[in-house]
Amino acid sequence: MKTKVKNICCIGAGYVGGPTMAVIAQKNPDIKVTVVDINAERIAAWNHNDLDQLPIYEPGLDDVVLEARNRNLFFSTDVDAAIDAADMIFISVNTPTKTYGKGKGMAADLKYIELCARQIAKVAKTDKIVVEKSTLPVRTAQTIKSILQNTGNGVKFQILSNPEFLAEGTAVQDLMAPDRVLIGGEQTELGMKAIAALVDVYSSWVPIENILTTNLWSSELSKLTANAFLAQRVSSINALSELCEVTGADVDEVANAIGKDSRIGPKFLKSSVGFGGSCFQKDILNLVYIAKSYGLNEVADYWEQVIIMNDYQKHRFAAKIIQTLYNTISGKKIAFLGWAFKKDTNDTRESAAIYVADQLIEEQANIVVYDPKVTAQQMQSDLNYLNTRSETENETFLTTIVDPYETCKDAHAIAVLTEWDEFKAYDWQRIYEAMQKPAFVFDGRGVLDHEQLRTIGFQVYAIGK
Repeated sequence: MKTKVKNICCIGAGYVGGPTMAVIAQKNPDIKVTVVDINAERIAAWNHNDLDQLPIYEPGLDDVVLEARNRNLFFSTDVDAAIDAADMIFISVNTPTKTYGKGKGMAADLKYIELCARQIAKVAKTDKIVVEKSTLPVRTAQTIKSILQNTGNGVKFQILSNPEFLAEGTAVQDLMAPDRVLIGGEQTELGMKAIAALVDVYSSWVPIENILTTNLWSSELSKLTANAFLAQRVSSINALSELCEVTGADVDEVANAIGKDSRIGPKFLKSSVGFGGSCFQKDILNLVYIAKSYGLNEVADYWEQVIIMNDYQKHRFAAKIIQTLYNTISGKKIAFLGWAFKKDTNDTRESAAIYVADQLIEEQANIVVYDPKVTAQQMQSDLNYLNTRSETENETFLTTIVDPYETCKDAHAIAVLTEWDEFKAYDWQRIYEAMQKPAFVFDGRGVLDHEQLRTIGFQVYAIGK
């Protein structure tokens, strides 16, 4: 098995595969990197001459792609050819929560992982290093290994786990200067050679002391655990936000005070309308399912409470809007600033905005949304996926406007659902004068100067304030 990688294939051109491979290619110009996907529209977007048309918005990503694309970075739909040519194959496909059968609503759906393994087994004619990049349940590598080693074609495979620790909105920065790169593999001679080959790829720009090597199972479990711990902090501060409200405490001041403790630290202590994104909820539910499958019910209950608290916070935010608007919002215009689950990304998966909008539409409110990166089509798709209302009904109650001032004009209230920096720079006096009176701002992400808004005349409601 080769220990010097010259040709990499990545199966999956999504939020992880695309940016990760772009940076690997930029930092390793001697390695050919091919990103493949069966979604022809997505591949076409990665190859588009207009870099604004890339399928993923991440600050700085366009510059990385521009430098490496068609030099040693390629995007293709020819999956078999890329597999055949590669020394190392990254699997970076979606692992959603199962919506059917055993483990429904909790377990990770591994059908795409298995399909990739079977395709690699079918196509490969030479020895390969196969790298798990998707977030997977512990011991998934055993499944991949079983499929690959029972093909009967004599090809030898080494399986590595290399979980991503990217935060959307800072993915390029996280890739350029990671606080750690984790690589897990079998603790055998060939396994250690495979680990060394991947270490060599990353060490072209990552300090060697930041590259951690472990066994396979530790690496797989570390990713789930990291996301569970981060999500737990969000739910913990959100649980305290309601206590702050009823006692007169300020959750921001509480968070600042405890964040000064070096044992705790300040990160992920910002009260909000709840965490979203593709990872936290999925990974915690997966952890819950794994614990239950081993009979560890108390462990499962502990982590499941993080999800329960997160769902409650979103519900509480919507309920506060309804209550403040005199318990009736039928026919009232409510402006949403933001739809993405966080700033500096166009990803809407598990965004709090979807759930808040759904609850308000049930009360027949008219929701008008502005988000600088999310399309109207995506917003409608999110709503249609979430509920059983007709598409026509969702289109009636939720509309999109590309101008934030028009979005807020004649609104009874504004709900800030994403912490886009541009919101701070708006002419809030102009917005106030164009709104229905009294004018309300419900700030779920703590991005606005509340005292300044109150000076203008807004009644400001923020989770934890």
